[in-house]
Amino acid sequence: MSEKPISPLRQRMIEDMSVRNFVEKTRNDYIRHVRTFTAFLGRSPDTATAEDLRRFQLHQTQTGVRAPSINGSGAALRFFFTVTLGRADMARQLTFVREPRKIPTVLSEEEIVRLLEAAAGPKYKAALAAAYGAGLRVSEVVALKVSDVD
Repeated sequence: MSEKPISPLRQRMIEDMSVRNFVEKTRNDYIRHVRTFTAFLGRSPDTATAEDLRRFQLHQTQTGVRAPSINGSGAALRFFFTVTLGRADMARQLTFVREPRKIPTVLSEEEIVRLLEAAAGPKYKAALAAAYGAGLRVSEVVALKVSDVD
């Protein structure tokens, strides 16, 4: 572990998260997101303005950061400004980004036949047919029992 001193602001945020029983991963993610914002800002994050938050989210969008990451940094910054700094007005500036839904790929009958014919044996053919036909995940197919099949 590094012996680098922790800023009082970061220490306060860590304490705020500890009081609320945030798990270690969430604490690390929130600290990382605030550190990224601070690097973008080039100064202490407690001096940020609403325009700085808008520019940061615009920067994330323009650099190809995906919606879940933008939303994660939004949650971290919302916590930082609302709880650690007590500036709820700043948190209202953060926007939630919706990720477009993807339509699943549906195979044609010929493609399904080719897929099932490529199976090494009847056991694999049955597993592939059950998985595709019922929309099961691999772990769900592996956990199937004879009593599960009607």
